[in-house]
Amino acid sequence: MIIAHDLGTTGNKASLHHDDGRLVAAVTVPYPAHFAAGGIAEQNPQDWWNAVVQATRDLMARTATEPSAVAGLVVSGQMMGAVLLDADGEPARPAIIWADTRAGEQQRRLEAALGAEHAYRVLGHRLNPTYSVEKIMWVRDNEPEIWDRVRRVCVAKDFIVLRLTGRLATDRSDASGTNAYDQQRGTWSEEVLEAAGLDPALFPEILESTAVAGTLTADAAAALGLQAGVRVVMGGGDGPLAAVGSGIVAPEDGAYVSLGTSSWISFAADAPLLDPAMSTFTFDNVVPGSYVPTATMQAGGASVQWISEALSPDPARPETARLTAEAAGDLDTEDLYFLPYLLGERSPLWDPDARGAFVGIGRHHTRAHLTRAVLEGVAFNLLTCIHAFRDAGATIDRIDAVGGGAQSDAWLSILADVWGVPVRRRTIVEEANSLGAAVTGAVGLGLAEFGAARALSEVTAEFTPDAARHAVYAERHGRFTDAYTALAPWFAGRPR
Repeated sequence: MIIAHDLGTTGNKASLHHDDGRLVAAVTVPYPAHFAAGGIAEQNPQDWWNAVVQATRDLMARTATEPSAVAGLVVSGQMMGAVLLDADGEPARPAIIWADTRAGEQQRRLEAALGAEHAYRVLGHRLNPTYSVEKIMWVRDNEPEIWDRVRRVCVAKDFIVLRLTGRLATDRSDASGTNAYDQQRGTWSEEVLEAAGLDPALFPEILESTAVAGTLTADAAAALGLQAGVRVVMGGGDGPLAAVGSGIVAPEDGAYVSLGTSSWISFAADAPLLDPAMSTFTFDNVVPGSYVPTATMQAGGASVQWISEALSPDPARPETARLTAEAAGDLDTEDLYFLPYLLGERSPLWDPDARGAFVGIGRHHTRAHLTRAVLEGVAFNLLTCIHAFRDAGATIDRIDAVGGGAQSDAWLSILADVWGVPVRRRTIVEEANSLGAAVTGAVGLGLAEFGAARALSEVTAEFTPDAARHAVYAERHGRFTDAYTALAPWFAGRPR
């Protein structure tokens, strides 16, 4: 058996798989995130570790699995954050996660030194405060007493692998999400780190995602209730691993959308996709020698979660399913739009100053209209990303959906109508990241090939776009983009 851990924004999902990747069971242990004004988004890495321990023990108990049956562990994790470690390998401060946008000044300094277009070609990504390097620079520039204690830096899944094995390393997929990785050379970029004023020795060694990083230490094994010596496969970032979990391991497998806290559209490719408008970006894939061009918005599922909390009688128990059902069908928002920029925005705008807004509210609008506008707003934003992919030469004629939001018929129907392409639900939706990690682990342990992922998650439903509704949405998409263009100067000029 293989245990996969997926460190998300809201919790850790642990899943137990047969050695060919087939899912047996999954459990989720939640943990908090701290969001505050000024772009702050942080988590305590110890909460991640506690969740890994609890989820492993819960999973083993629930399935009555003997420790001797576990052949390996593998980790998937949220990307683009910054975990800063002291000389003992302990966090020197809370982790700064992907959603944090404080490092605008650091981004501007890097851009002045490197040039935006040159940096994009080296990194496969824009320079942006949501990436690891800018966040690390921010700590150095603003928290000198903490910085004096920092000896190494890593991202979420690397911290867990360190706790499991005692070895600090990363993989190419997560390295490619730091703004510090030369995608052509496959190494940390000396040019970028020199411009950032950061010592390359801060950064971990880079392994393949399928590499065995080490074995469980005695302490880790005792904490998890497993046997010491179990092999730990490096794993990767949640975006590339979700592609594998969606059955997308090669260009011919098409595209997928992940409808989680953040939401993204991606596909497998043989080379990085350099978008002339720099709206999209490219991660290294967990499949060696492959890439995953991606467009990620900050608050996809997070926007739906927010409106559910805001409109439910008890915000601690959001009635998402009921509210979405009320907003389903032929309900017309009647020129009401929602800009889903609650956490600033990456693709397609790359604007950390952007904020959420309802535009066009009338006295007649109800909570159903508000919910529908949120669902449509996320769809509109991702449509802009699809246009960017097509402008860069990619073909997107069908999209498979995974993530928590993929369970909603209403939302998948809206997505199909807005995008004008069929949208399909797969059997594995919430566990797609874990499934991708499990397959990667099985490959690393010599038990499977990546192609096995195609048979592990089947299509269960297909939502075909309605031509008339798509024509209306195509016109409204222009109004949606106009609303942001009109408000962008106001967002940029708001008090800090």
